Amino acid sequence: MKLTKLFDGFKYNVVLGNDEIEISKITDNTNDVSEDDVFFCIKGYNFDGHNFIDIVLSKGAKVIVINNDFESKLPNDLDCVVISVDDTRKALSIAAINFYGRLHEKFKIIGVTGTNGKTTTTFILREIFKNAGFKTGIIGTISNFINDKKVKSERTTPGALQLNELFNDMFKENVEYCFMEVSSHALELNRVYGIQFDYGVFTNLTQDHLDFHKNFSSYFDAKFKLFENSNKKIINNDDLYGKKIIENIDSNVITYGIKEIKSDFVAKDIDFKNDETKFVVYDKFGKEYEFEYNLVGKFNIYNALPSIIIALNEGISVNVIRESLKNIFVAGRLENVSKKYNLDCDIYLDYAHTPDGLENCLSTLKKISNGRIICVVGCGGDRDKEKRPLIGKIASELSDYVYITSDNPRSEDPEKIVQDIVSGIEKSNYEVVISRFDAIKKSIKNRKSNDIILIAGKGHEDYQILKDKVIHFDEREVIDEILKEK
Repeated sequence: MKLTKLFDGFKYNVVLGNDEIEISKITDNTNDVSEDDVFFCIKGYNFDGHNFIDIVLSKGAKVIVINNDFESKLPNDLDCVVISVDDTRKALSIAAINFYGRLHEKFKIIGVTGTNGKTTTTFILREIFKNAGFKTGIIGTISNFINDKKVKSERTTPGALQLNELFNDMFKENVEYCFMEVSSHALELNRVYGIQFDYGVFTNLTQDHLDFHKNFSSYFDAKFKLFENSNKKIINNDDLYGKKIIENIDSNVITYGIKEIKSDFVAKDIDFKNDETKFVVYDKFGKEYEFEYNLVGKFNIYNALPSIIIALNEGISVNVIRESLKNIFVAGRLENVSKKYNLDCDIYLDYAHTPDGLENCLSTLKKISNGRIICVVGCGGDRDKEKRPLIGKIASELSDYVYITSDNPRSEDPEKIVQDIVSGIEKSNYEVVISRFDAIKKSIKNRKSNDIILIAGKGHEDYQILKDKVIHFDEREVIDEILKEK
């Protein structure tokens, strides 16, 4: 590919050399550089790609792309083409789009953003569209999927280059719809810069990632970027920040809610049971749609509503949507893992790792419980510390008993994390068990008839991050091992 074509539609300056040259591939990873490559110098939080120019040139890089403010710091004896841009992250995203032939325009892309509900919403969408006969892709937290092929997910939203590589793989498999979780990090770091979404969905905004965004205003501003680049905007009208998005967008907005009856789509007549929910959706034209849903909780109705709206908007029949909701399964999202054991209690796994997420789960379980609520919960290390006491407070107030334990401590001392959680607890209905295995074991061994045990924070994850090691830790296997002990 010609270097000029790589930057089609993006402003750049040729600092050194000639841009009318052929290049091999593009990368921002020094380990991937080979002969005739273009290397993008990305300034990160731990490393700055501008400091590795000598290394990538020694590996054969033909072009380096730098930020404008680095021009004066360039060595004098460079034997390569140098391109300068205002923002190398944006440049990489545009280059990745052009390198792969703008493949995101070959199928429809639905982007879902919000603190909670992204994964469940994308999985509901995938289930509906699969059942309607479409070829689908999914990009998100649990895993990436190309039709039924599972592709490992490193982060919620991949980097710009990896994202377009995924689009390329999807295109080869004739994908027609891609359902994509779009994280605030991805939006802020321009991983999806240059992509126009067919639909943008806003679920909610509650406390999370303030270690990165520093404040709610910046967090919201990052999320808002998705709707500046979406053709149709599907917005939760019950959420305060959803209303703020609606106020700042003047066209192609479809609203949904449960409380806000003036929304375009409203869920009413809600009936919760142990493992199913019934509700009716009323649209602004007076039509009614009845649904039986395999997921429990009001928050899961919020996840279903945008999925229903998009499916109807794309011409999918109500019967297909009904059957899909009736049979939907999402790993680690209020997943009842105790059914196969014929226990006298229920054990649920959930990814809830935010105050709002945990409150939603516990409030839902209290509504269907005939006994005690037992909660096993921790908080991740090297992440938003402000939410730790809130997690502790919510767990204590909404549970009968709580085991405070480790999650993914990463580089932090697990005992210090636990102390932060405990600082928010005012009651005495808890104990600290640092080992997550032991905490789960205690919750199960000390169970009583009709108890509901919620193991919160990890959900679908099958690992723990301890210091610089990632160890295998699948809570389904842990529960199985404990229940097999005599």
